[in-house]
Amino acid sequence: MENSPTTLGSKGLINKHEFLRVVIQCLYSSGYNKSASCLEIESGIRYKSAEFDLLESQILSGDWDGCIDTVNKIKDVKDDTRSSVLFLVFKQCFLEYLNIGDDSSALSVLQKQVPTLNMSKETVHKLAYNILSFKDMDKLDEDVISELRKRLVMELRKQLPPPTVLPERRLEHLVETSVTAQIESCIYHNSRDPVSLYEDHCCGIDQIPTETVQILTAHSNEVWFIQFSNNGEHLASSSSDCTAIIWKVMDNDKLTMKHTLRSHQNPVSFVAWSPDDTKLLTCGNLEVLKLWDVETGTCKHTFGDHGFTVSSCAWFPDSKRIVCGSSDPEKGICMWDCDGTEMKAWRGMRMPKVLDLAVTSEGENLISIFSDKEIRILNLRTNAEQVILEEHSITSLSVSMDSKFFIVNLNSQEIHLRDVAGKWAKPLKYTGHKQNKYVIRSCFGGINSMFIASGSENTQVYIWNRQSSTPVEVLSGHSMTVNSVSWNPKRPLMLASASDDHTIRIWGPCRSNKKIQSAETFT
Repeated sequence: MENSPTTLGSKGLINKHEFLRVVIQCLYSSGYNKSASCLEIESGIRYKSAEFDLLESQILSGDWDGCIDTVNKIKDVKDDTRSSVLFLVFKQCFLEYLNIGDDSSALSVLQKQVPTLNMSKETVHKLAYNILSFKDMDKLDEDVISELRKRLVMELRKQLPPPTVLPERRLEHLVETSVTAQIESCIYHNSRDPVSLYEDHCCGIDQIPTETVQILTAHSNEVWFIQFSNNGEHLASSSSDCTAIIWKVMDNDKLTMKHTLRSHQNPVSFVAWSPDDTKLLTCGNLEVLKLWDVETGTCKHTFGDHGFTVSSCAWFPDSKRIVCGSSDPEKGICMWDCDGTEMKAWRGMRMPKVLDLAVTSEGENLISIFSDKEIRILNLRTNAEQVILEEHSITSLSVSMDSKFFIVNLNSQEIHLRDVAGKWAKPLKYTGHKQNKYVIRSCFGGINSMFIASGSENTQVYIWNRQSSTPVEVLSGHSMTVNSVSWNPKRPLMLASASDDHTIRIWGPCRSNKKIQSAETFT
């Protein structure tokens, strides 16, 4: 051991003493006490520092004077931390004096020791009150006192800094941090499977959908919007052919047509699934809003009249309330129940036209796009409002599954990612796709919404990892503008895209010798 190096690793960055100490801690915390003890003896390195070992024995034996002396001798401890530790010690000492009826010693701790810590008067008064209240309590037995002392040791282990005390499960934390960093640097990571420690982590392109596996051809005109249901079992599409279609996702990842919804007199521009996936809303272009039963495909209600121009709609978490916005300022934003009873409205002469809106999954925030360039985030619980101004016109809005983030498409050919809480000073920006004059809709996707996908006016689909502003993949297949994309929330390897070429493409992971199938064989 005399010539043993003091560092480990090819770069000499790991302190050998510290490394062995965290290994010993890991063995103890994992229940391998004999192995941990043997490693301590063989290496001459103790998991517990000499200072904390002494402090623990003094606490468990009730040697309070010795305990106070040890705390004061520990080096490299900030004054406020030392004060907090001493206060906990004094509190236990104070309690034990009261328990044995030694009020004078307890009072001495309160008058002489506690004031040296510069604690608030409130804290001191609370301790003093204990003297009176303790008189009415039963005396604590030795087992209870012993348990309180053990709790004090545990509390001090959390308070005292390294190297006196190691943070809990330090080795696990270091390994987890390393694994997390590798995952975050992996541009294709899209799996819930555990990451192996045996090799550096790196996913292949087969972890994201890049290959057309099915083409849906049931619409007879441009397909403007698509959205997977929340449970990932259905896809809804809307088209300028004045219909919407509900597609069923089969166990083999193929889609088959379930219902064609025919009631609108004009092109259908938007659809929205209820959170429980039993109902679907459809917005007609320059037309009313309709509510459909997903299982039967029947229209349950029509909202508004023919003068009510709906631009977008969204559900509240209870699947009983909806909200929709109008491009007509006099109509504003309305909240209805499923029977068409108006529950609330935001309208008036100063109300700008609403281009798009969304409700966060917990129902706390209403995010709206007003008059081309303005984003408003209204907290429905507090009525607090954030206003964000973009320099270029916004065409669409999408919120992440966890409701922490949202993206907007701009006609400047950028997608901006922002946080709902409004803590970011600037958005993250994504570029590469083409968007000048049409409404292009993007979406979050993949595990933990770590990807962004978008259509484009150049017939392609773009995929970004949220960590990078440039696309990780560009998907070709459509022959005209791709208006909308939707990533299956339960099947991270399934992406759908809708185009002016009248088709919907279903994308899956790249696999050799796989034939593209048309939905006509499944209808």
